[in-house]
Amino acid sequence: MRITLLAVGKTDSKELVSLMESLEKRLPAFIRFERKELPDVKNAKNLPEMELKNAEADLILSQLGSGDSLIILDEKGEEFTSVEFSKFLDRQMTHSVKHLVFCIGGAFGFSDKIYHLHPQKVALSKMTFTHQMVRLFFIEQLYRAFSILQGKPYHNE
Repeated sequence: MRITLLAVGKTDSKELVSLMESLEKRLPAFIRFERKELPDVKNAKNLPEMELKNAEADLILSQLGSGDSLIILDEKGEEFTSVEFSKFLDRQMTHSVKHLVFCIGGAFGFSDKIYHLHPQKVALSKMTFTHQMVRLFFIEQLYRAFSILQGKPYHNE
C-alpha cells in the first residue's frame, strides 16, 4: 500500500516544511508516502466561495486514479486515538487498498461534489488548525501509527 497526502495550496513556513521533511524521511521504513501540494486556484480571491470550492474539487479529482481510495481530512470526520488510527490503517492494508489518499482542502473546505463522491472523513481534532499545520500533524500521526503497528518505541501509552 502507498499513502499520499494531497493538499490544496503550498506550505509557506520553512519551519513547518523542515519538520514535515524530517518525519517524511522516517516513513519509508514503514510505507511508501508522498506529500503532494496542488497549486492554488488562479484568481481565487475574486471567486465566490462555491466556485472556488468547485475549482479545487476539480483539481483534487484530477489527481485520483481509478483504484485510489480518498479520505477527506475534515473536522466533522471520525475521530481516532493514535492507537485507533493505527488499527484503521491496518484494516485498510488488510482490505488490499493499494493507494490511500488523504486530502486537505482549501480554506473554505470541500465542495459538495467531493463529499458526495468520497464520503469517508477523518478528523484530527474538533479544533480548527491552519491547513499548513494540519499537514505536519497528519504526517506525525501517520509515522506514529506505523510505529505502533511495528511495535517501535515511539508511542507511549
